[in-house]
Amino acid sequence: MPRYKLTIEYDGTDFVGWQRQANGPSIQEAIEAAFAALCGSEIAVRGAGRTDAGVHALGQVAHADLDRDWRADVLRDALNAHLRPRRIAILGAEKAADDFDARFSAVKRHYLYRIINRRAPLTIEATHAWLVKRPLDAAAMHDAAQVLLGKHDFSTFRDAECQAACPVRTLDRLDVAKTGDLIEVRASARSFLHHQVRSMVGSLEHVGAGKWTRADLQAALEACDRARCGVVAPAAGLYLIGVDYGGAQEPPGT
Repeated sequence: MPRYKLTIEYDGTDFVGWQRQANGPSIQEAIEAAFAALCGSEIAVRGAGRTDAGVHALGQVAHADLDRDWRADVLRDALNAHLRPRRIAILGAEKAADDFDARFSAVKRHYLYRIINRRAPLTIEATHAWLVKRPLDAAAMHDAAQVLLGKHDFSTFRDAECQAACPVRTLDRLDVAKTGDLIEVRASARSFLHHQVRSMVGSLEHVGAGKWTRADLQAALEACDRARCGVVAPAAGLYLIGVDYGGAQEPPGT
């Protein structure tokens, strides 16, 4: 059975997340339904990251085992035809090694979080960014973010229901940059805990607003206590933008 790697873009607004669930439509379910319509049989699709309800992707990766060979562009276009009108697109399909696993073969994941810092309400961006009305100091946020780099126990920034066996992770990148009203936070690591990125961004918002200092953020990290976390940033601003599978690769958007 040939294995195919899929690169996927989606708007997570109307979905309960990547993973198939009983309480609503998921990205995984929609793609598996497209495969069933195309191939006439059930095909399991495995993703690199289980994005939550409302979280978007510009570069999610998944794999699937098919019962015959497909030309990559034909497979991509056929799946997209069956996915319409859902806001899910297969950006690319390619044949992969039999031992390739979208989740377990990944060596790094890249996330983007978008904050729009203005008084006026959001219209077009209402489900695609976090509106923060109070002024934020992006330079202070970036400076404070650097205390989170490296290998740490991230229990403070871990959801209470996170199922990971260990709270220790190595954060390779956490950059904050502002252009006009838009503040972008970019995070890269081999793996993240449940709600880790959104928890870190919410705490950085406290720094940008002057409520916390860099030292306060470091103290929250070192406390290893979920109660010390700032707010959890809304799902709407979060995007999985890329997954690396070995070799020298630059994070998307650099």
